[in-house]
Amino acid sequence: MVGVKMAAAVVAASIRERQTVALKRMLNFNVPHVKNSTGEPVWKVLVYDRFGQDIISPLLSVKELRDMGITLHLLLHSDRDPIPDVPAVYFVMPTEENIDRMCQDLRNQLYESYYLNFISAISRSKLEDIANAALAASAVTQVAKVFDQYLNFITLEDDMFVLCNQNKELISYRAINRPDITDTEMETVMDTIVDSLFCFFVTLGAVPIIRCSRGTAAEMVAVKLDKKLRENLRDARNSLFTGDTLGAGQFSFQRPLLVLVDRNIDLATPLHHTWTYQALVHDVLDFHLNRVNLEESTGVENSPAGARPKRKNKKSYDLTPVDKFWQKHKGSPFPEVAESVQQELEYYRAQEDEVKRLKSIMGLEGEDEGAISMLSDNTAKLTSAVSSLPELLEKKRLIDLHTNVATAVLEHIKARKLDVYFEYEEKIMSKTTLDKSLLDIISDPDAGTPEDKMRLFLIYYISTQQVPSEADLEQYKKALTDAGCNLNPLQYIKQWKAFAKMASAPASYGNTTTKPMGLLSRVMNTGSQFVMEGVKNLVLKQQNLPVTRILDNLMEMKSNPETDDYRYFDPKMLRGNDSSVPRNKNPFQEAIVFVVGGGNYIEYQNLVDYIKGKQGKHILYGCSELFNASQFIKQLSQLGQK
Repeated sequence: MVGVKMAAAVVAASIRERQTVALKRMLNFNVPHVKNSTGEPVWKVLVYDRFGQDIISPLLSVKELRDMGITLHLLLHSDRDPIPDVPAVYFVMPTEENIDRMCQDLRNQLYESYYLNFISAISRSKLEDIANAALAASAVTQVAKVFDQYLNFITLEDDMFVLCNQNKELISYRAINRPDITDTEMETVMDTIVDSLFCFFVTLGAVPIIRCSRGTAAEMVAVKLDKKLRENLRDARNSLFTGDTLGAGQFSFQRPLLVLVDRNIDLATPLHHTWTYQALVHDVLDFHLNRVNLEESTGVENSPAGARPKRKNKKSYDLTPVDKFWQKHKGSPFPEVAESVQQELEYYRAQEDEVKRLKSIMGLEGEDEGAISMLSDNTAKLTSAVSSLPELLEKKRLIDLHTNVATAVLEHIKARKLDVYFEYEEKIMSKTTLDKSLLDIISDPDAGTPEDKMRLFLIYYISTQQVPSEADLEQYKKALTDAGCNLNPLQYIKQWKAFAKMASAPASYGNTTTKPMGLLSRVMNTGSQFVMEGVKNLVLKQQNLPVTRILDNLMEMKSNPETDDYRYFDPKMLRGNDSSVPRNKNPFQEAIVFVVGGGNYIEYQNLVDYIKGKQGKHILYGCSELFNASQFIKQLSQLGQK
């Protein structure tokens, strides 16, 4: 029975937890706990490359690193001074230039000892280069440990990961869909993706059952990943899945399902204007690796040359799982978020006033008995108020943070009429009758940027069954050009649609729409920080996006034309007999959806909402890169120039 328990616990401990535990173990010299004789952590230096930095930064704060004895964290290729009496933990990719630099560190005798950790597995020949350098520098005894960590992916949420942030153009949608890509280049792209996915499953500690669509990049990834997992399982002595000792047939229904989908099955969602908090922050602000960067102008200053706007302050905020407000509201519709920030602020002010009131009572003059008894009553209250001060201050910090972030988002919504775009696109995607012509919105100088208009038109073009006639298309093109749009993305989508039509019909997006709520909801109070006048208060109705529908079919073992011919791989079966006939008939409890060619927070949120209603089931969402609509449009534009 042990096997079942272990397999079921696989996704229950979130991928975020598992990767964090692996990093902490690495920083502890790859043993569970190292403290010196006084019980203090051992002081050490952390040396990482950009890849290592991106993996660590969403998971461990500077304070947490310090608590683990990391006094300095430095980039491998920066100028570093020798610190001869301190051990160094390296966390880098096994690239040629990184290894050269590490060998140089050994020759220069920078540190007392070296713990070399590679993000992905290092090859035999590169290992020999390090050994030779250590010999030449007489530093063999100082190289304490060399480890393959298999951590080559970035975890952003308990249930979301992305493959890379550095060099992401190497595995981007554009890279995979370039018309002039050679077979060798495509192999390299696929190997890079598979290497990261393999690391992900080693960290997860489970061998998945793989399903994918045919004739897509996702299929190429599936074939290679199946082979890599199979080879590792066959090598009994060195298998990385030794903890996963289940026989292939015994409890295999408890293993996770990996659904590999291709970005091309749904190009409308990544372009869609959105209405939930996290997705909006990613769409309109500078938000990556869980950090949002804001520019806040500081009003007007009067100089001898006359009035001019003051400098812009740059501010960064981390939006992390520790932030309770963010955890609770990142998937909420924006007006709800504005309302909640307001409520939190009122609650905070009430508590602050209470502390002030108690302080003034404590300073009571006069010695009459009433005052004395009041004092003793209030002393207890004040003591409790004072003890809750740190919590209160943290609350205040979060309120300020979300007030600033939500205000920045609201400015975009108002300036660009994003609520109008969101509602209109929802209607297009769900085939509802439109109350306003598309040309009107494109031609309205007050509604949106040229990019907003292009996104709207592409969604219309992708979602409509009837391709517009040449005459109509020319009219749209003229309106778009007049609005300042670059037409390259449309060139690409035209080719893509002609090709997709041969392959299969476009995905449908369900048939429910958002409905506007009474505009006079609480958020509209004039006393509110967020005056949402003129912004529609749209309520989301749950509908499954194509990726969620595909997952639902495969996870619940439903028969559906959309997924019936998906290929089926089980790396644990001795012979790699490929078939689309699933061997197990039981629905899955755990699943990982991975989008080859890039994903977004809209899809992620849709999956989170879907799984809420499924008792005891878990899903993880992953993608080769995480882009917002603006970054995606740029890639489409580059493809359209070809």
